[in-house]
Amino acid sequence: MSEPSFDVVVIGGGPGGYAAAIKAAQLGLSVACVEKRATLGGTCLNVGCIPSKALLESSEKYLEAQTHLSEHGVNVSSVSLDLAALMQRKKKIVSELTGGIEFLFRKNKITHVKGLGRLVGPHEVEVLGEGQATPQKLFAKSILIATGSEVAPLPGATVDEKTIVTSTGALALEKVPAHLVVVGGGYIGLELGTVWHRLGAKVTVVEYSETLLPMMDSELGKALHRVLNKQGLQFIMGAKVTQVERQGDDIQLQLAAVDLQKPLKESTLNCDVVLLSVGRRPYTEGLSLETVGIALDERGRIPVNGAFQTVVPNIYAIGDVIRGPMLAHKAEEEGIAVAEILAGQRGHVNYDAIPSVIYTWPEVASVGRTEEELTTAGIAYKVGKFPFSANSRAKATGQTEGFVKILADASSDQVLGVHIIGPHAGTLIAEAVLGMEFKAASEDLARTCHAHPTLNEAVKEAALAVTGQALHM
Repeated sequence: MSEPSFDVVVIGGGPGGYAAAIKAAQLGLSVACVEKRATLGGTCLNVGCIPSKALLESSEKYLEAQTHLSEHGVNVSSVSLDLAALMQRKKKIVSELTGGIEFLFRKNKITHVKGLGRLVGPHEVEVLGEGQATPQKLFAKSILIATGSEVAPLPGATVDEKTIVTSTGALALEKVPAHLVVVGGGYIGLELGTVWHRLGAKVTVVEYSETLLPMMDSELGKALHRVLNKQGLQFIMGAKVTQVERQGDDIQLQLAAVDLQKPLKESTLNCDVVLLSVGRRPYTEGLSLETVGIALDERGRIPVNGAFQTVVPNIYAIGDVIRGPMLAHKAEEEGIAVAEILAGQRGHVNYDAIPSVIYTWPEVASVGRTEEELTTAGIAYKVGKFPFSANSRAKATGQTEGFVKILADASSDQVLGVHIIGPHAGTLIAEAVLGMEFKAASEDLARTCHAHPTLNEAVKEAALAVTGQALHM
């Protein structure tokens, strides 16, 4: 019996892998996708983006019922938390979406192979499924590696996903912690920290940097820090965790100052749950890359050229295993681009127009250059800002925290960066991304008619403010 042969075999069924597989099949290629999980969707759909957003939405509604509905004249006599029902809703959403990817695979005649894939040659993938004694062999003209990333460990901390947890465990806690300590004030730590804080936990965030969101425009990090502090989250900045140990029913963390000239007020923290959220690293374990001569770079990533090719021309890589931000939508764009390239088209990704979003409340969204980056590069720029407190729709909804900030080239007026903190920032940033994709000037955004009253008008007003012509300031 001959072994299966395909135009492309994709290793990894996350956002990058499944997007590549579906697009390649739509373009007429024969495709197989290898995924070690029982369900498709990768970290994002199973234990990342989607379940966390479900919990964020539920926790926001719980807090709103507790504290904000009365402002609208809606009086609720008593509010209680049914954590089991909240978690069941999350599971249902995840199940529906992962099942949706399965449906799309069947619709597009993609062969879904369950098991752990590894390279045994430039055109051959070996897949060992659970309970199988003999691996299945797949042959392909091209191979795409889209295996994503995994949680970066914290030395000295042993994860049990019950009391010392990663994001996976934090999405499935069986009760609200009395005190949750989040190690790492990045996207994941802040989102999950706010979930459990809204549900009743005391939350302390320990962050290595002196500021939140150091990779974003500094105004966003400062504004988010201020708002989350006001909400009740506590922060220990410029600190590193040197030890995590259990002491009876408690967990004790030993802290040390990153800068010895700025000693910490406290060197120990006690809690009942600690969330380790110090970042993610490329997942390449078990791929046998050395078999085909692929070596990782100094950060554990797979080097690729501008067409996503590795040193083996017919083996490609995308997503979290290559350079660039570890974002699901970035991986999707790369997956689609590779599929187009394999089909003889000219796929590409504009990395200057990849947005980043943090789904705290208020949300934070950013695309393009920051002020700090423009200053370092010696690029002259103009700034336009507009607060949501002056936006009619924000006033009507009672969500007035934050602002829109637009950076434009001082001579050409081309939009170089847009940074938003405020209600639905993750949705509003799409207008800026579209504008930047087509090299818009701030005047183009300002002259575009926006419906009234909408939050989008804050983008228009910030664009007008670039030239000092904001109408409502």
